[in-house]
Amino acid sequence: MSLLNSVLKIFVGDKQQKDLKLLQPIVEKTNSFAEAIGNLSNDELRAKSEEFKSKIKEATKSFDTKITELEQEALSAGIDRQEEIYSEIDTLKDDAYEASEAVLQEIMPEAFAVIKETAKRFTNNSEIEVTATPFDRELSAIRENVTLVGDKSVWSNTWDASGQEIIWDMVHYDVQLIGGSVLHQGKITEMMTGEGKTLVATLPVYLNALTGKGVHVVTVNDYLAKRDAAWMGPILEFHGLSIDCIDVHQPNSDERRKAYNADITYGTNNEFGFDYLRDNMAHTKEDLVQRAPNYAIIDEVDSVLIDDARTPLIISGAVPQGDRHEFNELKPLVADIVSLQKHYLVGVLAEAKKLIAEGNTKEGGFLLLRVFRGIPKNKALIKFLSQEGIKQILQKTENTYMADNNKLMPEVDEELYYVIEEKNNSIDLSDKGIVHLSGKTSDNDFFVLPDIGVKIGQIDESEDSPEEKAAKKEELYRDFSIKSERIHTMNQLLKAYSLFEKDTEYVVIDNKVMIVDEQTGRIMDGRRYSDGLHQAIEAKENVKIEDATQTFATVTLQNYFRMYRKLSGMTGTAITEAGELWEIYKLDVVEIPTNKPLQRDDKEDLVYKTTREKYNAVIDDIVKLVKKGRPVLVGTTSVEISELLGRMLQMRGIKHNILNAKLHKKEADIVAEAGKAGIVTIATNMAGRGTDIKLSEEVKKAGGLAIIGTERHDSRRVDRQLRGRAGRQGDVGSSQFYVALDDNLMRIFGSERIAKMMDRMGLKEGEVIQHSMITKSIERAQKKVEENNFGIRKRLLEYDDIMNAQREFVYKRRRHALDGDRLKIDIVNMIYDTCQAIVNENKPSKDFKNFEFELIRFSSMTSPFSEEEFSSMDEQALIDSLYETIYAHYQDRIARNAVAAFPVIKDVYENEGDRYERIVVPFSDGVKSLQVVTNLKRAYESEGKELVKDFEKNITLAIIDENWKTHLRKMDELKSSVQNASYEQKDPLLVYKFEAFELFKQMISDVNKEVLSFLFKGEIPNQGNISEARQQKRERLNASKADVQNSTEQAISNSKQQQQEPVETIVREQPKIGRNERVTIKNVMSGEEKEVKYKQAIPLIDKGEWVLTK
Repeated sequence: MSLLNSVLKIFVGDKQQKDLKLLQPIVEKTNSFAEAIGNLSNDELRAKSEEFKSKIKEATKSFDTKITELEQEALSAGIDRQEEIYSEIDTLKDDAYEASEAVLQEIMPEAFAVIKETAKRFTNNSEIEVTATPFDRELSAIRENVTLVGDKSVWSNTWDASGQEIIWDMVHYDVQLIGGSVLHQGKITEMMTGEGKTLVATLPVYLNALTGKGVHVVTVNDYLAKRDAAWMGPILEFHGLSIDCIDVHQPNSDERRKAYNADITYGTNNEFGFDYLRDNMAHTKEDLVQRAPNYAIIDEVDSVLIDDARTPLIISGAVPQGDRHEFNELKPLVADIVSLQKHYLVGVLAEAKKLIAEGNTKEGGFLLLRVFRGIPKNKALIKFLSQEGIKQILQKTENTYMADNNKLMPEVDEELYYVIEEKNNSIDLSDKGIVHLSGKTSDNDFFVLPDIGVKIGQIDESEDSPEEKAAKKEELYRDFSIKSERIHTMNQLLKAYSLFEKDTEYVVIDNKVMIVDEQTGRIMDGRRYSDGLHQAIEAKENVKIEDATQTFATVTLQNYFRMYRKLSGMTGTAITEAGELWEIYKLDVVEIPTNKPLQRDDKEDLVYKTTREKYNAVIDDIVKLVKKGRPVLVGTTSVEISELLGRMLQMRGIKHNILNAKLHKKEADIVAEAGKAGIVTIATNMAGRGTDIKLSEEVKKAGGLAIIGTERHDSRRVDRQLRGRAGRQGDVGSSQFYVALDDNLMRIFGSERIAKMMDRMGLKEGEVIQHSMITKSIERAQKKVEENNFGIRKRLLEYDDIMNAQREFVYKRRRHALDGDRLKIDIVNMIYDTCQAIVNENKPSKDFKNFEFELIRFSSMTSPFSEEEFSSMDEQALIDSLYETIYAHYQDRIARNAVAAFPVIKDVYENEGDRYERIVVPFSDGVKSLQVVTNLKRAYESEGKELVKDFEKNITLAIIDENWKTHLRKMDELKSSVQNASYEQKDPLLVYKFEAFELFKQMISDVNKEVLSFLFKGEIPNQGNISEARQQKRERLNASKADVQNSTEQAISNSKQQQQEPVETIVREQPKIGRNERVTIKNVMSGEEKEVKYKQAIPLIDKGEWVLTK
């Protein structure tokens, strides 16, 4: 493969060299401005920013003027013209953006030279004096480094950055100028640790902030967001650009809105995403905080867009009976079946060992494969597989039984209670397991899903009455739902017991299960496994099982960041995921060379047969390095291993620090010590990303920081992050990874070639192999894992894209209602779509009576056609004619409402106008009521039209929100239920796409009909019901991240719901009816009345054939 790559580079060329060849002229052009820029006075230097802004404004002036003219025209234009106008405005905004981008590309070298010169002047001068501007005067009140002296402002080069005093001493290198131009182009820059990515970002941030459209700098935690905003801020503020950090301010606050309106906004990926969701739950424009997404730079972009990409951000609320689950009831059954399988397979393993020792590899291999599929993490099995030739026997047997699409695999699994697919992180209950569990429950069908299709057919063919059939179907669906949820709960408990280990995947602190990030080793506070898995682990660990919640709003980071017009990122490790970043985000990765040559010695991996030999070798190496006076950073993959090595070092009398998820609060102190001579730091991956270990001259002379990796991680990026802690800015150092054949990576994905090679060489216990071929084989195993994870993420993206398309449609319509400008167009489209739906539904069957009935239900008007006309006219003519009639009826209705409301508004304004600014007006359609808040003065001046406009806005928002919440719950249920399609040999994704489309189509139809029905039937109240509008508090909801395991399902977060305070919603005017209460219903066609239970009446009422009378 290496030879092939070398040949390809000869003919095709090296990508890095090609990229740098294109970027080098930008550096030369930037440096060509150095002399001219350097000769400018401080005031002239600052004036360059205004010059750049003027160029951008001039380029976009014609577009902005045209947009303003069109917006004015839209105020008085007809509906059809309005739609054309808004479409033209959207196109002009895109054209204006392209024009501004062209100017930015043109001025980029000179703008970079301005920032470089600014950094140089702050480095060379303790104070810089300039003519004070109004912005300087504002800053002097809140920034200690800016002081006013008469009409001058003095900028100090010393300031506070999150509690640490900074003396500015950085000037951009040429390689950093290359990095800045890559970021401006909307690409990813890969720069090694210590190369100054934070400083690099100031170049494109300054350039793009000149447009005034906003630049977002996204970090992985709030400490970095606050630190970087304070650290880099003064260099950018010196040029009149405002800077803020959203993580400093409370959600939904005026301060956070102001932060988003700043030229440059720092913040964490989570908060940017949560603010997007909160804005799309807002009920007034005043509640909105974000501007339209323009340009974002993501720090540690691989962590955000790869590791966290499948993580949904969720705003959730209490779900009825959310504390009801069967985890505690099913836990003893699972513990029993896990114990049974383990006990049985320990005996099978002993038999397999015996048969293989006798030379019967066929039968022995068969039994070995059965053990491997039942308890793959068993330590005795792992040790046996590390022996000479054993892994080859297993792999050969597995290949035989996997042939022809796993045709013979059921023979292997026949005696198992459940089967574990460790590569896919999945687990399936077998037929034997189901029989055993059903026997334990005295119900043979306890875990058997009923065949819905067959059962429905039997009910339909029975002689029962319609009411009895409806009751039986309801009972059938209820039984299916209970058993489906039960099987799902059982599978999650099996996963918790078999695949998730305490102190590896999670820790238990303060009686709570806390997830440990596999990439960084840090505790992910507030993160929960999705789909009930976290509750299953809580049951296993005997801690409090948190209640289930319902999703109110959700978006994945993957889809949130794809909304930006331009996106770029920076990291030290992106090249290994370059394919995925391009395929999903269309982001190219450019490798930036180091400013100084790399002096770190990266040694070939040392490969041992067993873990015990490997750890003994690690300890010996640490002892030698400490004697040389070198600091040692030992990287581990879990809390358990870090503590094991700690105990081994203690026995040798070696002082050391341990940094893992349990001791994360000591991170800053431990990292500060890590670069000192002879200090040993054992760390999980926490010491990889974002940790800067500084060395003294004494340590550099001794050989620098020594990195020891005790295991290869599944992802090459994590290994590269660990290596990157040494060799910073040309420092000396070394890295060495130790590998054993029974490590997780080697055991699951390690190539057969390594095992065969070690067997042929006759490797004895304690002996080691070190060769570049072995290292490359290990990297190939890592590539297998990365490809597997990419496949999972890509499939998840297909699921999420469906949800995302629906979310964008709903949020767009919701924003139109909130703004009010385009709401009229949406209402007209609702009328047309509803007319089309009822004609298409009834015309083919020539059902005029139902057509008229549906028409009355949503518009309160009788058919404009006779039955003969309905039968004779074609569908399109009926739709067009009906639309014209109903639209005219709607306009008349709105005008009459305004006329009817005005006397009431006039009376309140003239008598109590000095007391009220905003008033609450209750509207009702006879069934539901809605509190509409409106501005009293504007309602009076518009003669009631403003009230009617607010009425349209409020009812549209309320009905969209209610239906969207219900739809999200159905989508959550669908994600779980479609996985059962695999039992019927169907692709769950295809089933999900079809069902999701049907659900969404029905939801939009319901929204249209409900909004129109209320608009047509809503009555103007009398004066006695009008009152003052009080300031409403925003709904307090949970904001959380669900951790999605290797699965194609996303589910709701399981965080405890806080107390909710109600917002403007539709409320009942009639008391709730119990499902078993007897009610009287009436047929709308025949007039027949009958008394039935309410639960039997529901399906008849929903069809529109019957109505509730009492």
